[in-house]
Amino acid sequence: MELLGSVQHYHWGKKGSHSVVGRLSARSASDNAPSLSEDCHYAELWMGIHVNGPATIRGSGQLLAHWLGDNRPQLGDKVVNTFGATLPFLFKVLSVEQPLSIQAHPDKTLAEKLHANRPDIYKDANHKPELAIALTQFEALCGFRPIAEIKHFLQDVPELKSIVGDEIVAEFSKLNDENRRIVLEKCLRALLSTGDDVIERELGKLLSRMKSMDEHSRKLYCADVVEKCHRYYPGDVGCFGPFFFNYLTLKPGEALFLPASEPHAYISGDCVECMACSDNVVRAGLTPKLKDVDTLCSMLSYVCEPADTKLFRPVVENEFCTLFRPPVPDFAVARLQIAAGKTCTMVGRDSASISIVIGGEGRIAGGCPIGCGSIVFIGANEVKSVTAEKDLLLFQAFANV
Repeated sequence: MELLGSVQHYHWGKKGSHSVVGRLSARSASDNAPSLSEDCHYAELWMGIHVNGPATIRGSGQLLAHWLGDNRPQLGDKVVNTFGATLPFLFKVLSVEQPLSIQAHPDKTLAEKLHANRPDIYKDANHKPELAIALTQFEALCGFRPIAEIKHFLQDVPELKSIVGDEIVAEFSKLNDENRRIVLEKCLRALLSTGDDVIERELGKLLSRMKSMDEHSRKLYCADVVEKCHRYYPGDVGCFGPFFFNYLTLKPGEALFLPASEPHAYISGDCVECMACSDNVVRAGLTPKLKDVDTLCSMLSYVCEPADTKLFRPVVENEFCTLFRPPVPDFAVARLQIAAGKTCTMVGRDSASISIVIGGEGRIAGGCPIGCGSIVFIGANEVKSVTAEKDLLLFQAFANV
């Protein structure tokens, strides 16, 4: 069964044909859909049942959520027993031109509390662990840097030291495992709570210094990232984020897993993303939206690890498939590469699944032809064979049950 996804036109998305989301959505759109606009932002393609961007069945236009309500066995017994009669994951493609906000997602307990207290901001009561798999070179900030690196920046970046204050910097220099969370939270709060005028002044000084840095120093101090953040969010406190959070550049096929309470910000590139079915985000920088500094600082895990530990490694399932199976029951993602002329028998899953073709052409046995942008729903425990006519790359999301 073929689906149509829902496109989100957020301001940070790539425009027109420069956007993977734009190209995929244009190629899979219904006949009466508007053509791709080169002036329009195509930020996210949603594939799931979330009310903010629900998928529909191609041809009939019926909501996938309604169809599943009438065809509950398609979800799979394990899914229904674990989550109820619902699809527990939300599958996306992202095309990022401008940095996204510095953010984290709440765990289930906090999500329920936030939704109950502020439903206008926190739209649902679910947690939102997520997995991002790069389609192109993909830049991101993810998790706190090792303590030694943060100490170095606090001592060696005078503008940052001025904002945080000598007292906290001195406290940070004596940091140990017992007081790590308390001192790191105090330091982050000091930064994020500083007035805009002070941030703008110190950021101006920093940017001026960066212009005269040699190539080695610019790389060490993430000058390109700081400058890019300032270009899109001038004077924003989030421009100091790279001094606290690991900066990573993912190659196509590499992935990040972001559990609850992990700070992160996508900087640029295209990726496939899968998450629990939620739209909850707590932000504190690089955004025109509400900055909920108190909630963010209170909820973070404050785990400090090297950048390379943030990469999430897949396992090889068979000659065609690598499997990204994170430590949550809500979702897993399979990456299938099928060379032209080859036939792959897809593994039957205990869950309903949604697949999207990123590149190539082929045919599903007993079904219609598929090509770039095709979105296909497969019921639980169904076994499908796919023959590639041109080299196929597709991703399949399903519940990790």
